[in-house]
Amino acid sequence: MQKIRNIAIIAHVDHGKTTLVDKMLLAGQLFRENQNSGELILDNNDLERERGITILSKNVSIRYKDYKINIIDTPGHADFGGEVERVLNMADGC
Repeated sequence: MQKIRNIAIIAHVDHGKTTLVDKMLLAGQLFRENQNSGELILDNNDLERERGITILSKNVSIRYKDYKINIIDTPGHADFGGEVERVLNMADGC
């Protein structure tokens, strides 16, 4: 059986959730060395880039050693609390 870990990154707005995910993607060697991945890799929505916040949850998987790590980046603003609750249920397998 494959070793799988589900991780939901949850914190208040501007506390580095998306930056943490960016660094995890780089550490997981998801990009080639000559490929410019930039910043805010998962925040690809125009409004998210304009405001510098995550509005819609995003997911991505990386491989680390023998593990497949499923990462979910969540919004940090209180207005998106329902979205965060939904993500927690997903990460928990409910």
